[in-house]
Amino acid sequence: MPNTPPDKGEAAPEAVAVKPVSKRRELAIRVVSALVLIAVVLLITVLPDHRPFLVLLSVGVALLCIEWGLMMAPNVSARISVAVAVAAIAALFVGFLGHPLLSILVLCFGSLCAGLYAYRLHVGWLDAAYGVLYIGWPAIVLMWLHQTNRGVEWVFFAFLIAWAADSAAFAAGRLIGGPKLWPRYSPNKTWAGFAGGLIAGMLTAGALSDITGLFKHDTSASVVGLLVALATMGGDLWESALKRRFGVKDAGTLIPGHGGLLDRVDGLMFAIIAIGGIRLLVMLGTEI
Repeated sequence: MPNTPPDKGEAAPEAVAVKPVSKRRELAIRVVSALVLIAVVLLITVLPDHRPFLVLLSVGVALLCIEWGLMMAPNVSARISVAVAVAAIAALFVGFLGHPLLSILVLCFGSLCAGLYAYRLHVGWLDAAYGVLYIGWPAIVLMWLHQTNRGVEWVFFAFLIAWAADSAAFAAGRLIGGPKLWPRYSPNKTWAGFAGGLIAGMLTAGALSDITGLFKHDTSASVVGLLVALATMGGDLWESALKRRFGVKDAGTLIPGHGGLLDRVDGLMFAIIAIGGIRLLVMLGTEI
């Protein structure tokens, strides 16, 4: 069959040219949305009044609960979201009033109530109960951190180490590639990204320690950075496993270029727990 020149109406060359443009646009949307979110969070965090921070956390918890309800029980998502949100936010407000231990008890009781309500609706009661703990626990710890002595600096440690580790893991994974970290649940994550995240967490902690003086030794700061970075990537992997369990690609569509809010803060939630444990050790007199 004789070769024929391509028809003038063919758009193959244009299709090839459009692909990188769309990737650049997607990256730009991702970066801009992340910068806006980070700026808002940091601005509210540094305010001396704890109430705006409480409002920020309450809004974040409510949005996370909406995403949780949509993932675990799309047919009755509104009811589940309300049940999980009421339990988590009630515990958060108790913690804000200066009763952290009581807030944990309220959170556990709310988890039980949400589970019983889900059981009555004939959906996964364990998923509903776990959702309260999964979302509420980091919120309580973060509120407690913010109210402690030099709390803003401790919150910044959690935020900046988690963000640095997450960003470095993403960049190293894309640039270096290599063997997959946990292909069954998160096929895009690599060991190179994991190593990059750990290094970035340690370097960020060291730099923050030099600025704030929270830790007496550089080695202590590096260990804190390593632990928090490990927690960050552990939280990211855990959320990937949860999404596989619920059969969804993203937790939501709230943040352009990032998916849902849970997709953005999954690692941060575990990082907050890690920093909270370290802060408690310091308050109990452990020298770091």
